[in-house]
Amino acid sequence: EAFHYNRWIADQSAAFLDEAAASGRPFFLWSSFFDPHPGYLVPEPWASMYDPGSITVPEVTPGEHDDSPPHLQMTQAPHPDFSAWRGSSGHGLHGMHPHRIDRDALAKDIAIYYGMVSCLDHYVGKILDHLDAAGLAESTLVVFASDHGHFFGQHGLKAKGPFHYEDMIRVPQIVRQPGTVPAGARSGALQSLVDLPVSFLSHAGLDVPGRMTGVDQTPVWRGEAEAVRDHVLVENLHEPPTVHLRTYVDARYKLTVYRGHPYGELYDLEADPGEIRNLWDVPEAREVKARLLERFVQAELAREPVPMPRIAGA
Repeated sequence: EAFHYNRWIADQSAAFLDEAAASGRPFFLWSSFFDPHPGYLVPEPWASMYDPGSITVPEVTPGEHDDSPPHLQMTQAPHPDFSAWRGSSGHGLHGMHPHRIDRDALAKDIAIYYGMVSCLDHYVGKILDHLDAAGLAESTLVVFASDHGHFFGQHGLKAKGPFHYEDMIRVPQIVRQPGTVPAGARSGALQSLVDLPVSFLSHAGLDVPGRMTGVDQTPVWRGEAEAVRDHVLVENLHEPPTVHLRTYVDARYKLTVYRGHPYGELYDLEADPGEIRNLWDVPEAREVKARLLERFVQAELAREPVPMPRIAGA
């Protein structure tokens, strides 16, 4: 553990905070941890902290992919051919591989993954302790977040890929600033990772460039507003765009559109929180689908706020 990158990242972060405290100048620190992430490896005591025998391994619901897009159905095949999803460089896309589940192997991976999370938590705590010791806690906004989720058998999937289930896009976020952000509060407000830079600049009293497409979330963080968004947009675009999906999510529904293809996904997150039944081609959901497609188009148009260049005086 003495040579693990978690410790190195925490040590470097602490040194940075010491310099910031000594200088008295405003600062921005991004402590970027690699874990938890495949391959599943972490030093003791974290490696044996969780027993694979007591792990619950999620399973696919029989029939749930009957109405899924083709690439999702292929993940459940014994020997799927994903050659059509390879880019010009010859590299395959994330998730375009067989996802057949070996329960025992997956349980071991999950147990190690949990150990990686606990190890990460320990060293994030070290950074926060150092922030307190340096006298910077009350004047520093801290945000813990992640770039994407991870599948461990949910929907019959492993790791990550172009699958916009909640397991993939509903990422952790914790916001902390004693005296400014209410302690222990929970929020169901929709937020996006693109909101983070906008919120940081706003919180620091700095101007936000017009080309940024995020929304200032600080009123939600401070408990001054329930929400500042009524939807979020999520996109997965890999090279080449053989699987290019964009997803519209609001408080109840999730709609996914695949570029150049007639199929898609539609889930009622209130009635079907497990996202088992795809309503895209269900006649009873036709009106909801039409309404969401209209909102999706409007949201896509609204997310390009940069005006065309103008010549001064023209």
